[in-house]
Amino acid sequence: MGQKKPIKRHKAMQPLSREHHQGLLLSWKIRTGISKGVAAERIKTYLNWFYTTHLVPHFEAEEKLIFPILGNDHELVKKAIAQHRRLERLFNTSTDLDRTISLIEEELEAHIRFEERILFNKIQTEANEQQLETIAKLHPESKFTENSNDVFWE
Repeated sequence: MGQKKPIKRHKAMQPLSREHHQGLLLSWKIRTGISKGVAAERIKTYLNWFYTTHLVPHFEAEEKLIFPILGNDHELVKKAIAQHRRLERLFNTSTDLDRTISLIEEELEAHIRFEERILFNKIQTEANEQQLETIAKLHPESKFTENSNDVFWE
């Protein structure tokens, strides 16, 4: 089998892709916590922090800065926005935590893979230099700050 070539991400979109990496790590943390039998309430506390601190601003940046490049009526953008809304509902759910946490883990990872492998590639090919400069200016690189109050995955 041939090895997939790594995706070459435009410099302006790299900060958003690095944020996706943190989202994939979140899915891994959830899986690890579940496999260790960590109480769902502990995992959910971390998820609430991650959602508010990282996901809400990330979704806003995508929806305001990069999705308009294709337009909100584009089928790939519609799919991404629908996934954002679904994830928002899951993160804001406080009942049936075991099921909800598992759904967040699965759907977040699938969403990130979709954006990285399909949507971001399409946006990158359609964006002009001015649009990419605007993204770079309005969404610069920022350092991920971990919440180490309860590192349940360790």
